[in-house]
Amino acid sequence: MNPKYEAFVKAVETGSFKQSAADLGYTQAGISYLINALEKDMGTALLIRSHAGVRPTPDGEALLPWIQEVCNSERALQTRLDEVRHIEGGTIRIASFTSVAVHWLPGIISRFLDDHPQVEFESVCYEEQEAQELACWRGDFDCAFVVTPTKLDFHTISLAQDPLAIVVATDHPLAQGGVFPAWALGSEPYIKVRNDTHTEMDTLFENHGVEPNVRFEVDNDYAVMGMVAQGLGFGVFSQLILRDTPFDLVALKPEIPLERQLGIAVRSLDKASIATKAFIECTRSWVAENEKNSDGTVPSGSDIL
Repeated sequence: MNPKYEAFVKAVETGSFKQSAADLGYTQAGISYLINALEKDMGTALLIRSHAGVRPTPDGEALLPWIQEVCNSERALQTRLDEVRHIEGGTIRIASFTSVAVHWLPGIISRFLDDHPQVEFESVCYEEQEAQELACWRGDFDCAFVVTPTKLDFHTISLAQDPLAIVVATDHPLAQGGVFPAWALGSEPYIKVRNDTHTEMDTLFENHGVEPNVRFEVDNDYAVMGMVAQGLGFGVFSQLILRDTPFDLVALKPEIPLERQLGIAVRSLDKASIATKAFIECTRSWVAENEKNSDGTVPSGSDIL
């Protein structure tokens, strides 16, 4: 891969020469030299340097997608070259979200490495699926764990159903009922995970015909759980993220059940690397063995075209 392009993309991603150097295995002076050389090659400044870090100039912002595309294409070429040479290695880049990264990925990767010990992994968690989809579509990742259906035209493989639950503190007046009533969805204080896009949590309120009484908006799932545990309101989460939570919470069913469908997506299964295809197959088998749908059935791992 072109080291100057890689250094520029990493500097924009981290906002720091120091962190970019650590991530790429260079000295800080080495990163600075590569980017200075790239700016000289292109005849324009690409980064604004300050004591607070670095950020792209307008020209750097305009050129960033093109340079990212070159880097992603070079990675894909190297992967294909390794396959032609029958090299069992390379890196699989995965986009995910917190619940899958915590409760699925460690087991899946551990099993995969039993058969493919030389493969390396890079994993990034996204809070919003829209940004995650765009990054995967652009080629930043080989595959992505997603809630289906996706907005973009991915090839997706269905993995498991993930029901939504309403969580309250253990001493909440409704904690022992088993079901959180519809009237409470609109009147009890709600602690919301901040999100700029429509989510399945929003759908839950819409299905019950109520507007949530939002008391706080927080940008972290576990921060919401902590507030709920202190009796500040209720939260809505998927059951997957509630596993092994360190907080004292009670999970209740909504009156009208709602579940999200989890899957794994690639832009094109035909063009996916051999390692990525093997990882997808490992994921399907691991989920089938370790998860059950809300109706007790085993996930089929079917394709959604």
